[in-house]
Amino acid sequence: MTLKTKAIPSHTVCVTGAGGFMASWLVKLLLEKGYTVRGTVRNPGDLKNAHLWSLEGAKDRLKLLRADLLDTESLRAAFAGCEGVFHTASPVTDDPEQMIEPAVKGTRNVINAAADVGVRRVLFTSSIGSVYMNPHYNPGSLIDDTCWSDLEYCKNTNNWYCYGKTVAEQGAWEAARERGLDLVVINPVLVLGPLLQPTVNASTMHILKYLNGSSKTYVNASQAYVHVMDVAKVHVKVYETPEAKGRYICANNTLHRGELCRMLAELFPEYPIPIRCKDEKGPRNTGFRFNNQRLKDMGIEFTPINECLYETVKNLQEKQILHYDEVVDPIIEMKPSTRALERELLTALGCVDAYADNRPKICPVVRMLDADEPIRRSPMLTVNITIPYLIKLFAFVYCHIMPSIVVYE
Repeated sequence: MTLKTKAIPSHTVCVTGAGGFMASWLVKLLLEKGYTVRGTVRNPGDLKNAHLWSLEGAKDRLKLLRADLLDTESLRAAFAGCEGVFHTASPVTDDPEQMIEPAVKGTRNVINAAADVGVRRVLFTSSIGSVYMNPHYNPGSLIDDTCWSDLEYCKNTNNWYCYGKTVAEQGAWEAARERGLDLVVINPVLVLGPLLQPTVNASTMHILKYLNGSSKTYVNASQAYVHVMDVAKVHVKVYETPEAKGRYICANNTLHRGELCRMLAELFPEYPIPIRCKDEKGPRNTGFRFNNQRLKDMGIEFTPINECLYETVKNLQEKQILHYDEVVDPIIEMKPSTRALERELLTALGCVDAYADNRPKICPVVRMLDADEPIRRSPMLTVNITIPYLIKLFAFVYCHIMPSIVVYE
Protein backbone atom coordinates (compact mmCIF):
# COMPACT_ATOMS: atom_id res chain seq x y z
CA MET A 1 0.00 0.00 0.00
CA THR A 2 1.34 3.43 -1.00
CA LEU A 3 -0.07 6.38 0.91
CA LYS A 4 -1.08 9.64 -0.72
CA THR A 5 1.30 12.56 -0.31
CA LYS A 6 1.54 16.34 -0.69
CA ALA A 7 -1.99 17.14 0.47
CA ILE A 8 -0.51 19.37 3.18
CA PRO A 9 0.46 22.77 1.71
CA SER A 10 4.22 23.16 1.40
CA HIS A 11 4.61 26.69 2.66
CA THR A 12 6.35 27.66 5.91
CA VAL A 13 7.69 25.18 8.44
CA CYS A 14 9.97 25.39 11.46
CA VAL A 15 12.84 23.06 12.38
CA THR A 16 14.01 23.14 15.99
CA GLY A 17 17.72 22.61 16.56
CA ALA A 18 18.31 23.40 12.89
CA GLY A 19 22.11 23.29 13.12
CA GLY A 20 22.23 19.65 14.22
CA PHE A 21 23.42 16.66 12.22
CA MET A 22 20.12 15.32 10.94
CA ALA A 23 18.34 18.67 11.19
CA SER A 24 20.81 20.28 8.79
CA TRP A 25 19.99 17.66 6.16
CA LEU A 26 16.29 18.16 6.85
CA VAL A 27 16.63 21.91 6.32
CA LYS A 28 18.54 21.23 3.10
CA LEU A 29 15.84 18.90 1.77
CA LEU A 30 13.00 21.23 2.75
CA LEU A 31 14.65 24.14 0.96
CA GLU A 32 15.22 22.00 -2.14
CA LYS A 33 11.52 21.14 -2.13
CA GLY A 34 10.52 24.80 -2.04
CA TYR A 35 9.62 25.24 1.61
CA THR A 36 10.25 28.44 3.52
CA VAL A 37 12.11 27.31 6.62
CA ARG A 38 12.52 28.84 10.03
CA GLY A 39 15.27 27.24 12.04
CA THR A 40 15.57 27.65 15.78
CA VAL A 41 19.07 27.70 17.26
CA ARG A 42 20.56 28.95 20.49
CA ASN A 43 22.62 31.61 18.75
CA PRO A 44 21.90 32.53 15.10
CA GLY A 45 25.27 34.25 14.83
CA ASP A 46 27.31 31.26 15.98
CA LEU A 47 29.75 30.05 13.32
CA LYS A 48 28.69 26.45 13.94
CA ASN A 49 25.41 27.34 12.17
CA ALA A 50 27.09 29.09 9.23
CA HIS A 51 26.86 25.99 7.02
CA LEU A 52 23.09 26.47 6.79
CA TRP A 53 23.54 29.70 4.80
CA SER A 54 25.41 27.85 2.06
CA LEU A 55 22.40 25.64 1.33
CA GLU A 56 20.55 26.17 -1.93
CA GLY A 57 17.61 28.51 -1.35
CA ALA A 58 18.79 29.61 2.10
CA LYS A 59 19.33 33.23 1.10
CA ASP A 60 15.67 33.70 0.18
CA ARG A 61 13.79 31.10 2.23
CA LEU A 62 15.71 30.41 5.44
CA LYS A 63 15.53 32.38 8.66
CA LEU A 64 17.39 31.44 11.82
CA LEU A 65 15.73 32.43 15.08
CA ARG A 66 16.98 32.39 18.64
CA ALA A 67 14.83 30.06 20.75
CA ASP A 68 15.08 28.03 23.92
CA LEU A 69 13.11 24.83 24.48
CA LEU A 70 12.47 25.92 28.07
CA ASP A 71 11.12 29.32 26.94
CA THR A 72 7.62 28.80 25.56
CA GLU A 73 7.29 32.39 24.42
CA SER A 74 10.36 32.12 22.18
CA LEU A 75 8.88 28.96 20.66
CA ARG A 76 5.53 30.64 19.99
CA ALA A 77 7.32 33.46 18.19
CA ALA A 78 9.25 30.98 16.04
CA PHE A 79 6.19 28.86 15.20
CA ALA A 80 3.73 31.68 14.48
CA GLY A 81 2.60 31.45 10.85
CA CYS A 82 4.07 27.96 10.34
CA GLU A 83 1.95 25.11 9.03
CA GLY A 84 4.29 22.46 10.38
CA VAL A 85 6.99 22.01 13.00
CA PHE A 86 9.80 19.46 12.92
CA HIS A 87 11.01 19.08 16.49
CA THR A 88 14.53 17.64 16.26
CA ALA A 89 16.31 19.51 19.07
CA SER A 90 17.34 17.33 22.00
CA PRO A 91 20.46 16.75 24.08
CA VAL A 92 22.44 13.53 23.58
CA THR A 93 23.85 12.59 26.97
CA ASP A 94 23.56 10.10 29.81
CA ASP A 95 23.72 12.90 32.39
CA PRO A 96 20.20 12.97 33.90
CA GLU A 97 20.42 16.66 34.78
CA GLN A 98 21.33 17.65 31.22
CA MET A 99 19.00 15.15 29.55
CA ILE A 100 15.67 14.95 31.31
CA GLU A 101 14.47 18.53 31.72
CA PRO A 102 15.36 19.79 28.21
CA ALA A 103 14.05 16.62 26.57
CA VAL A 104 10.87 16.21 28.61
CA LYS A 105 9.82 19.74 29.46
CA GLY A 106 11.19 21.09 26.19
CA THR A 107 9.12 18.66 24.12
CA ARG A 108 5.93 19.53 26.01
CA ASN A 109 6.69 23.20 25.45
CA VAL A 110 7.04 22.58 21.70
CA ILE A 111 3.67 20.80 21.56
CA ASN A 112 1.90 23.49 23.56
CA ALA A 113 3.50 26.38 21.66
CA ALA A 114 2.60 24.77 18.33
CA ALA A 115 -1.01 24.31 19.45
CA ASP A 116 -1.17 27.89 20.74
CA VAL A 117 -0.34 29.39 17.33
CA GLY A 118 -2.35 26.99 15.16
CA VAL A 119 0.34 24.71 13.70
CA ARG A 120 -1.27 21.95 11.59
CA ARG A 121 1.16 19.10 12.24
CA VAL A 122 4.19 18.40 14.43
CA LEU A 123 6.81 15.78 13.57
CA PHE A 124 8.79 14.81 16.63
CA THR A 125 12.20 13.20 16.15
CA SER A 126 12.26 10.75 19.02
CA SER A 127 14.72 7.85 19.12
CA ILE A 128 14.96 4.10 18.99
CA GLY A 129 15.97 4.57 22.62
CA SER A 130 12.30 4.98 23.51
CA VAL A 131 11.45 1.69 21.80
CA TYR A 132 13.76 -1.21 22.65
CA MET A 133 15.18 -0.77 26.19
CA ASN A 134 12.98 -3.36 27.83
CA PRO A 135 13.97 -6.55 29.71
CA HIS A 136 11.09 -8.41 28.09
CA TYR A 137 12.60 -8.01 24.60
CA ASN A 138 15.19 -10.64 23.76
CA PRO A 139 18.14 -10.24 21.35
CA GLY A 140 17.02 -11.22 17.90
CA SER A 141 13.46 -10.08 18.59
CA LEU A 142 11.58 -8.11 15.95
CA ILE A 143 10.86 -4.67 17.40
CA ASP A 144 8.04 -2.58 15.93
CA ASP A 145 6.23 0.69 16.61
CA THR A 146 4.09 -0.86 19.37
CA CYS A 147 7.16 -1.49 21.55
CA TRP A 148 8.16 0.84 24.37
CA SER A 149 11.23 1.10 26.57
CA ASP A 150 10.69 0.29 30.25
CA LEU A 151 11.37 3.32 32.45
CA GLU A 152 12.39 1.34 35.53
CA TYR A 153 14.78 -0.75 33.45
CA CYS A 154 16.32 2.43 31.99
CA LYS A 155 16.81 3.85 35.48
CA ASN A 156 18.22 0.62 36.90
CA THR A 157 20.76 0.44 34.07
CA ASN A 158 21.55 4.18 34.33
CA ASN A 159 20.55 4.69 30.72
CA TRP A 160 19.33 8.24 31.15
CA TYR A 161 19.35 8.96 27.43
CA CYS A 162 16.77 6.25 26.76
CA TYR A 163 14.88 7.23 29.90
CA GLY A 164 14.70 10.87 28.83
CA LYS A 165 13.70 10.00 25.26
CA THR A 166 10.96 7.66 26.48
CA VAL A 167 9.48 10.12 28.97
CA ALA A 168 9.72 12.93 26.39
CA GLU A 169 7.87 10.94 23.75
CA GLN A 170 5.21 9.78 26.20
CA GLY A 171 4.77 13.39 27.28
CA ALA A 172 4.51 14.53 23.66
CA TRP A 173 1.70 12.07 22.95
CA GLU A 174 -0.12 13.10 26.11
CA ALA A 175 0.21 16.81 25.36
CA ALA A 176 -0.87 16.32 21.74
CA ARG A 177 -4.02 14.48 22.85
CA GLU A 178 -4.81 17.20 25.36
CA ARG A 179 -4.40 19.96 22.77
CA GLY A 180 -5.92 18.09 19.82
CA LEU A 181 -2.71 18.48 17.81
CA ASP A 182 -1.73 16.25 14.88
CA LEU A 183 1.50 14.60 16.05
CA VAL A 184 3.60 12.01 14.23
CA VAL A 185 6.81 10.52 15.66
CA ILE A 186 9.96 9.27 13.92
CA ASN A 187 12.15 6.83 15.87
CA PRO A 188 15.57 6.65 14.16
CA VAL A 189 18.31 4.19 15.05
CA LEU A 190 21.96 5.31 15.06
CA VAL A 191 22.34 7.81 12.21
CA LEU A 192 25.45 7.92 10.01
CA GLY A 193 26.37 9.76 6.85
CA PRO A 194 28.10 12.94 5.64
CA LEU A 195 28.27 15.94 7.95
CA LEU A 196 26.99 19.30 6.80
CA GLN A 197 27.94 21.01 10.05
CA PRO A 198 31.62 21.62 10.95
CA THR A 199 31.59 19.63 14.19
CA VAL A 200 31.51 15.88 14.78
CA ASN A 201 28.32 14.58 16.35
CA ALA A 202 27.97 11.67 18.77
CA SER A 203 26.83 9.10 16.21
CA THR A 204 29.75 9.83 13.87
CA MET A 205 32.15 9.29 16.76
CA HIS A 206 30.74 5.76 16.87
CA ILE A 207 32.82 4.82 13.80
CA LEU A 208 35.52 7.51 13.96
CA LYS A 209 37.03 5.76 16.99
CA TYR A 210 37.56 2.65 14.87
CA LEU A 211 39.34 4.64 12.16
CA ASN A 212 41.72 6.84 14.14
CA GLY A 213 43.27 4.12 16.27
CA SER A 214 41.67 5.17 19.55
CA SER A 215 39.82 1.83 19.82
CA LYS A 216 42.09 -1.21 19.66
CA THR A 217 39.21 -3.69 19.97
CA TYR A 218 35.49 -3.66 19.30
CA VAL A 219 32.81 -4.54 21.83
CA ASN A 220 30.57 -7.59 21.62
CA ALA A 221 27.45 -5.66 20.64
CA SER A 222 25.16 -5.07 17.70
CA GLN A 223 23.74 -1.80 16.43
CA ALA A 224 21.15 -0.77 13.85
CA TYR A 225 22.14 1.98 11.41
CA VAL A 226 20.45 4.34 8.96
CA HIS A 227 21.73 6.98 6.53
CA VAL A 228 21.14 10.59 7.57
CA MET A 229 19.67 11.48 4.16
CA ASP A 230 17.17 8.65 4.52
CA VAL A 231 16.10 10.03 7.90
CA ALA A 232 15.59 13.50 6.42
CA LYS A 233 13.57 12.02 3.54
CA VAL A 234 11.42 10.08 6.00
CA HIS A 235 10.61 13.26 7.92
CA VAL A 236 9.46 15.08 4.79
CA LYS A 237 7.59 12.07 3.41
CA VAL A 238 5.67 11.54 6.63
CA TYR A 239 4.94 15.26 6.95
CA GLU A 240 3.51 15.36 3.43
CA THR A 241 1.36 12.25 3.95
CA PRO A 242 -1.98 13.22 5.54
CA GLU A 243 -2.79 9.61 6.47
CA ALA A 244 0.50 9.17 8.34
CA LYS A 245 -0.02 8.62 12.05
CA GLY A 246 1.61 7.11 15.09
CA ARG A 247 5.27 6.09 15.26
CA TYR A 248 7.66 5.18 12.44
CA ILE A 249 10.80 3.17 13.15
CA CYS A 250 13.51 4.53 10.87
CA ALA A 251 16.06 1.73 10.62
CA ASN A 252 18.03 -0.18 8.04
CA ASN A 253 20.67 -2.83 8.84
CA THR A 254 21.58 -4.26 12.23
CA LEU A 255 25.28 -5.18 12.37
CA HIS A 256 27.55 -6.70 14.97
CA ARG A 257 30.54 -4.45 15.68
CA GLY A 258 32.78 -7.11 14.15
CA GLU A 259 30.84 -6.96 10.89
CA LEU A 260 30.96 -3.16 10.98
CA CYS A 261 34.75 -3.20 11.41
CA ARG A 262 35.12 -5.79 8.65
CA MET A 263 33.17 -3.59 6.24
CA LEU A 264 35.20 -0.52 7.21
CA ALA A 265 38.45 -2.45 6.71
CA GLU A 266 37.36 -3.59 3.25
CA LEU A 267 36.44 -0.04 2.25
CA PHE A 268 39.42 1.69 3.90
CA PRO A 269 42.23 -0.83 4.51
CA GLU A 270 44.74 1.95 5.22
CA TYR A 271 43.27 2.64 8.66
CA PRO A 272 44.06 0.77 11.92
CA ILE A 273 40.60 -0.74 12.24
CA PRO A 274 40.38 -3.27 15.10
CA ILE A 275 40.14 -6.95 14.26
CA ARG A 276 39.59 -8.34 17.76
CA CYS A 277 36.52 -8.40 19.98
CA LYS A 278 36.95 -7.13 23.54
CA ASP A 279 34.86 -10.06 24.78
CA GLU A 280 36.12 -12.96 22.68
CA LYS A 281 34.84 -15.66 25.04
CA GLY A 282 31.24 -14.54 25.39
CA PRO A 283 28.46 -15.52 22.97
CA ARG A 284 28.01 -13.21 20.01
CA ASN A 285 25.47 -10.47 20.69
CA THR A 286 22.88 -10.64 17.92
CA GLY A 287 21.05 -7.39 18.66
CA PHE A 288 17.48 -6.53 17.77
CA ARG A 289 15.75 -6.48 14.41
CA PHE A 290 13.66 -3.40 13.71
CA ASN A 291 10.50 -3.45 11.62
CA ASN A 292 10.58 -0.63 9.06
CA GLN A 293 7.74 -1.98 6.94
CA ARG A 294 5.48 1.03 7.53
CA LEU A 295 8.05 3.28 5.87
CA LYS A 296 8.64 0.83 3.03
CA ASP A 297 4.88 0.86 2.42
CA MET A 298 5.22 4.63 1.91
CA GLY A 299 7.84 4.08 -0.79
CA ILE A 300 10.95 4.72 1.33
CA GLU A 301 14.08 2.96 0.06
CA PHE A 302 17.02 2.78 2.43
CA THR A 303 20.64 3.36 1.43
CA PRO A 304 22.80 0.20 1.64
CA ILE A 305 25.00 0.21 4.72
CA ASN A 306 28.25 -0.08 2.74
CA GLU A 307 27.38 3.11 0.85
CA CYS A 308 26.49 4.79 4.12
CA LEU A 309 29.84 3.89 5.68
CA TYR A 310 31.78 4.91 2.57
CA GLU A 311 30.11 8.32 2.36
CA THR A 312 30.61 8.89 6.09
CA VAL A 313 34.35 8.25 5.98
CA LYS A 314 34.95 10.14 2.72
CA ASN A 315 33.20 13.14 4.25
CA LEU A 316 35.41 12.95 7.34
CA GLN A 317 38.44 12.93 5.06
CA GLU A 318 37.19 15.85 2.97
CA LYS A 319 36.50 17.90 6.09
CA GLN A 320 39.96 16.95 7.41
CA ILE A 321 38.36 15.60 10.56
CA LEU A 322 40.02 12.29 9.78
CA HIS A 323 43.53 13.47 8.96
CA TYR A 324 45.60 11.49 6.51
CA ASP A 325 48.84 12.45 8.23
CA GLU A 326 47.55 11.15 11.55
CA VAL A 327 46.24 7.77 10.50
CA VAL A 328 47.82 6.81 7.17
CA ASP A 329 51.07 5.87 8.87
CA PRO A 330 52.59 2.44 8.43
CA ILE A 331 50.52 -0.38 9.84
CA ILE A 332 53.17 -2.55 11.45
CA GLU A 333 51.96 -6.08 12.14
CA MET A 334 54.41 -7.92 14.39
CA LYS A 335 54.73 -11.51 15.48
CA PRO A 336 55.47 -12.12 19.20
CA SER A 337 59.15 -12.96 18.78
CA THR A 338 59.81 -9.67 16.96
CA ARG A 339 58.04 -7.56 19.55
CA ALA A 340 61.21 -7.23 21.63
CA LEU A 341 62.78 -5.24 18.80
CA GLU A 342 59.89 -2.77 18.62
CA ARG A 343 61.72 0.03 20.48
CA GLU A 344 64.79 -0.32 18.26
CA LEU A 345 62.55 -0.13 15.23
CA LEU A 346 60.70 2.97 16.43
CA THR A 347 63.98 4.63 17.37
CA ALA A 348 65.22 4.08 13.82
CA LEU A 349 62.05 5.69 12.55
CA GLY A 350 62.77 8.77 14.64
CA CYS A 351 59.62 8.23 16.66
CA VAL A 352 61.28 7.97 20.07
CA ASP A 353 64.54 8.89 21.75
CA ALA A 354 66.45 5.69 22.47
CA TYR A 355 67.81 7.18 25.71
CA ALA A 356 64.62 8.66 27.09
CA ASP A 357 61.08 7.61 27.91
CA ASN A 358 59.42 10.55 26.23
CA ARG A 359 56.16 9.96 24.41
CA PRO A 360 56.62 9.68 20.63
CA LYS A 361 55.24 12.60 18.64
CA ILE A 362 54.66 10.54 15.50
CA CYS A 363 54.30 6.82 15.62
CA PRO A 364 53.20 4.15 13.19
CA VAL A 365 50.42 1.90 14.35
CA VAL A 366 51.82 -1.31 15.81
CA ARG A 367 49.46 -4.27 15.92
CA MET A 368 50.45 -7.32 17.95
CA LEU A 369 49.50 -10.59 16.26
CA ASP A 370 49.07 -13.99 17.82
CA ALA A 371 51.60 -16.57 16.71
CA ASP A 372 49.05 -18.39 14.58
CA GLU A 373 47.20 -15.31 13.33
CA PRO A 374 47.46 -14.64 9.59
CA ILE A 375 48.65 -11.30 8.26
CA ARG A 376 45.49 -9.41 7.34
CA ARG A 377 46.84 -6.67 5.12
CA SER A 378 48.41 -6.83 1.69
CA PRO A 379 51.68 -5.03 2.43
CA MET A 380 53.51 -2.66 0.12
CA LEU A 381 56.71 -3.57 1.93
CA THR A 382 57.99 -6.46 4.01
CA VAL A 383 60.94 -6.08 6.34
CA ASN A 384 63.20 -8.74 7.86
CA ILE A 385 63.72 -7.16 11.26
CA THR A 386 66.67 -9.47 12.09
CA ILE A 387 68.84 -7.80 9.44
CA PRO A 388 70.05 -4.54 11.05
CA TYR A 389 70.55 -2.45 7.93
CA LEU A 390 66.96 -3.07 6.88
CA ILE A 391 65.80 -1.14 9.93
CA LYS A 392 67.44 1.99 8.51
CA LEU A 393 65.95 1.25 5.11
CA PHE A 394 62.60 0.83 6.82
CA ALA A 395 62.99 4.29 8.36
CA PHE A 396 63.77 5.83 4.97
CA VAL A 397 60.74 4.21 3.33
CA TYR A 398 58.52 5.29 6.22
CA CYS A 399 59.55 8.91 5.81
CA HIS A 400 59.01 8.95 2.06
CA ILE A 401 56.21 6.68 0.91
CA MET A 402 54.16 5.85 4.04
CA PRO A 403 53.29 2.25 3.12
CA SER A 404 51.40 -0.45 4.90
CA ILE A 405 54.15 -2.63 6.33
CA VAL A 406 54.36 -6.14 7.71
CA VAL A 407 57.33 -6.99 9.90
CA TYR A 408 58.59 -10.56 9.71
CA GLU A 409 61.26 -12.34 11.68
